[in-house]
Amino acid sequence: MGRDVFYITTPIYYPNDVPHIGHAYDAVATDFIARYHRLRGEEVFHLTGTDEHGLKLQRAAEAAGMSPKEWVDSMEPRWREVWARLDIAYDDYIRTTESRHEAAVKKLLQTVHDNGRDDIYLGTYEGLYCVSCELYYTEDELVDGRCPIHGIPVEAMREENYFFRLSAYADRLLRHYEAHPKAVQPEVRRNEVLSVVRGGLQDFSISRTSFRWGIPLPWDPAHVNYVWFDALTNYITAAGYGSDPERFARVWPANIHMIGKDILRQHAIYWPAMLMAADIEPPEQVWAHGFLTVGGQKMSKTNATGIHPFELVDHFGVDAYRYYFIREIQFGQDGSFSFESMNDRYHADLANGLGNLASRVLAMLGSYYDGLVPEVPATGMEGDLPALVKDVTSRYDGLMLDVALTPAVAAVWELVGRANQYLVERAPWRLAKDPERRDDLAGVLYAAAEILRILAVLLSPVMPGAAGRLWTQLGISEPLAAQNVPEAAEWGRLAPGTRTTKGEPLFPRLDS
Repeated sequence: MGRDVFYITTPIYYPNDVPHIGHAYDAVATDFIARYHRLRGEEVFHLTGTDEHGLKLQRAAEAAGMSPKEWVDSMEPRWREVWARLDIAYDDYIRTTESRHEAAVKKLLQTVHDNGRDDIYLGTYEGLYCVSCELYYTEDELVDGRCPIHGIPVEAMREENYFFRLSAYADRLLRHYEAHPKAVQPEVRRNEVLSVVRGGLQDFSISRTSFRWGIPLPWDPAHVNYVWFDALTNYITAAGYGSDPERFARVWPANIHMIGKDILRQHAIYWPAMLMAADIEPPEQVWAHGFLTVGGQKMSKTNATGIHPFELVDHFGVDAYRYYFIREIQFGQDGSFSFESMNDRYHADLANGLGNLASRVLAMLGSYYDGLVPEVPATGMEGDLPALVKDVTSRYDGLMLDVALTPAVAAVWELVGRANQYLVERAPWRLAKDPERRDDLAGVLYAAAEILRILAVLLSPVMPGAAGRLWTQLGISEPLAAQNVPEAAEWGRLAPGTRTTKGEPLFPRLDS
């Protein structure tokens, strides 16, 4: 793993169009993981960015009557705008047109070219090519003569290229994956990778001469580097490769490359082999999630299912957006999006669940204790809540470290459900009518407020805005960002006398 830093990356995205919720699904999941590791007190480096070279972008620019650089300069800010609105707290945003990246790409290429193993060689390739995938396919890999991923026609291409000798690395890749069983996850993706490697690897092209929008090969500038030695190298560029050896030694290898399953082969076969060829350690883990589907089709601009995130954020809010896609779609599997399911999840879990819990507790504190957290009498009124908090916190940690995001959030939601049930059982509104049970009332409301505090801590990585608002309503002076688990989730840390404020509902009910 990274020597001193938890390093997690999204794929870098093609800015050939604006983002849709499929792109944002990956970004939110990565941000959730990064924020959780910060909550554990770790130093975190979270990288995202845009992949700005290649034929697909050149064609998009030409269609718009612009140069490729003008096109990517106009599109890239629209991606940052979406990430800002979704509260994606990345630490670095890389563009493959940056000078730091060009220098790193040329260094990696030259290193592999000069390694004495003839891993890069000149040849001619003729095959069926998908511009959107930026991959060659064989006839039997096509579906009705079209790309199996994008469903578009492939193009017959013949060109003199430089190739990377991927075929020489099959045995070494198999040894690597045998020694590191968690290096590709989930398990179904690991098995897919092993099957491909065992079936024999084909060398792949790394250059083009038919267009100029790319980084020239350092030993042959007539060729521009094409796709994988450019795009994938971003992960080591940002870590300091070729520019800051001390930083690179601290940060690399990446702990998690978060990707969609459609680019698994490139990240779990091409990339580690390329690194091995340069005597660089492969990433610790490649995690390939499933597709979002709409009406049974993969999310795509091509088939008119590319929903812009703002269409949902404007109605449901950022925190509900982030929560829904993690909680509703079993992370790692394909999952179907619908407005109806998002509306149902919003009202059941957020408005009626967490929102109602916070509203009731804060309202009762205001009515019965002038908003102050009461002193805790030795009445044992908290019941099973402290034990459940300890259990949930432990399970949450284990699940997050295993990148089991959906069950991790579900575990925390056990506290929401139990706390609402606890209020029904203890009925503080009835206790408030009996002056002799004032201590019992104090014990119940302290326990309920303490659950809210712990929920704010545990939910801050997935719903940072809502957690921050709840923290403010609880009136806690220490900043939420300064809290670290497991200590911050220990029972009894809410100070009596803290002044709370009911404030606006965390999740108001919405019109359909």
